[in-house]
Amino acid sequence: MKKALITGITGQDGSYLAELLLEKGYEVHGIIRRASTFNTSRINHLYTDPHINGVRLFLHYGDISDSTNLVKLLHK
Repeated sequence: MKKALITGITGQDGSYLAELLLEKGYEVHGIIRRASTFNTSRINHLYTDPHINGVRLFLHYGDISDSTNLVKLLHK
């Protein structure tokens, strides 16, 4: 299965890209800032509890300026 990492997944472009990639069968990982947890309305319809089998959208807290965190996410 192809995987994608989207920074800014809660924004307009990121949410549309996530929806497109999920429709194409990708496993999608999105980076959200802690301040963005209240602004997830654009992806709420895509998100499912990650403990359910078959889920392909995973959200991770982080900041693209934190290279250590980005490297950890890329190794997952």
